Amino acid sequence: MSISSIVAPSRRSFLKTSAVGAAALTLPAPFIKRAYGQSRNTMVFGSGEPLTGNWDPTSHTVLSQINLEGYVMGQLFRTPMKPEDPTEIVWELATGQKIVDLYTIEYSLRDGVTFHDGKKFGAEDVKATFEYASSPGRPAAWYPGECEVEIVDDLTVRVHTKKGNYPAAAFYFLAGFLPIMSAKDIADPATLQGRPNGTGPFKFAEQRGNTTVLKAFDGYMHGKPLLEEVHFSYIGDATTRVLALLSGEIDVTERLEPEQYDSLSGESKVTLSRTVSTENKYLHFRCDKPPFDNPKLRLAACHAIDRDQILGVMGAAGEASNNYMSPVKFGYTDLPNYPTYDPAKCQELLAEAGFPNGQGLPEMEFFTSMGFYPKTKEYGEVIAAMLQEQGFPIKFTVMETAAWGARLYQQAGQPSYGDMVDCGWSTGSPEPDLVLRSMFYSKAGPKGGLINGVQDPEIDAALNAEQAEPDPDKRLALVAQAAEAVAAKAPSLSLFTSVLLHGYRTGLEGLVFYPNGPIDASKASFKA
Repeated sequence: MSISSIVAPSRRSFLKTSAVGAAALTLPAPFIKRAYGQSRNTMVFGSGEPLTGNWDPTSHTVLSQINLEGYVMGQLFRTPMKPEDPTEIVWELATGQKIVDLYTIEYSLRDGVTFHDGKKFGAEDVKATFEYASSPGRPAAWYPGECEVEIVDDLTVRVHTKKGNYPAAAFYFLAGFLPIMSAKDIADPATLQGRPNGTGPFKFAEQRGNTTVLKAFDGYMHGKPLLEEVHFSYIGDATTRVLALLSGEIDVTERLEPEQYDSLSGESKVTLSRTVSTENKYLHFRCDKPPFDNPKLRLAACHAIDRDQILGVMGAAGEASNNYMSPVKFGYTDLPNYPTYDPAKCQELLAEAGFPNGQGLPEMEFFTSMGFYPKTKEYGEVIAAMLQEQGFPIKFTVMETAAWGARLYQQAGQPSYGDMVDCGWSTGSPEPDLVLRSMFYSKAGPKGGLINGVQDPEIDAALNAEQAEPDPDKRLALVAQAAEAVAAKAPSLSLFTSVLLHGYRTGLEGLVFYPNGPIDASKASFKA
């Protein structure tokens, strides 16, 4: 297959011809159809990914679930992560933070806040959340390690990190991503898993098939939302979501395809939003097994890939990035040693790895998802063709989202599936370790990096050095050095930074789109 023969299919004509009949669209059961007269006080969100069925926020790393938690759960603070100021902090359940010493950070908490079940929020909830969520073995490995929380008084806590042997400054940005749970719920795992309970603007009402029904919380700290309900509905197909938006069945859709974004720009009924995200898209190599346990072979593959061509496929949905992090992350910089498209260097490294011109390489499976991330099939075909042109025998497999997700992560005692996998990684904080340590630290998962399985002492040493530096100014340089250490071994290749493309009903005002996916609808309303 030659690169020039690949033409990305366009849905522009399909959208234009199908929009006429969109009003009669039948959505996958059991989607909630909008009731007559309901349209101006209920917002229906079309999610591209299903929920996990477990309401414990520490039980997963699933983006759709994180998006839902944005409506329901409260956090100590929020980080809007605008490109012009990635480090901005907006206080929520906390009113301030102070680094006391290397292993201690103090939080002042907001008074007068209640959970959806009526329990008053206070220091005991922060203590229970931090200690439970940081315990070893929690699937959502957002915490740097174990911690202990001292209750100074009802509205003051001190988080101590000496037990986990990492600096308390690690929470300086990270605490803006961690949902705060009720101590009462944490004490009863069945309750925690049975329904979500937070301090956010909307509270859980019921589950109707693939739709989660949320209702406005009267006791929300900033006042009851104007919207009465939010319906969070899973609609796996991107085209179906667009047609539902055009027909009025839903009010907001996420992850528009670039062609859909272009086509909808002329629709008076639809308003568009484009947000540079915290998410980079990666080609992860399975470093825990041959042949990609060899860094030279991984680097050879990286030099075979022209990322400019991939950006051409992505259109409005992609931004260039020469780092493993998004430009809205603390410590982002263009890395001087980031792999570039260089076929001659690719062939040189193939020969050094013992596979001149690719001779002797086994067939390697590259798998991706379809229906959640934009253009994965199209740019996946481009990547496969470029690798094949350099001598890599690639088998390219496209999977439905759920099947891809089941094969994505490293599992203890099980061989990793495939040889390369396409995946994004989106986190709700400027904290770089949410990317660097999750993806590339040898203790992040059962085999190393959560997806690539890398275990490399030089990468570990660089990551430990930047994490141990409490001074933010000094840490900036160390974060860059850690990213350079990753680039030198290339356990993954960051292809680009995703751009979140949302479409929503014209007249729906006051939405705030966070760069990791969640939407703040606490001040949203439909214009009369």
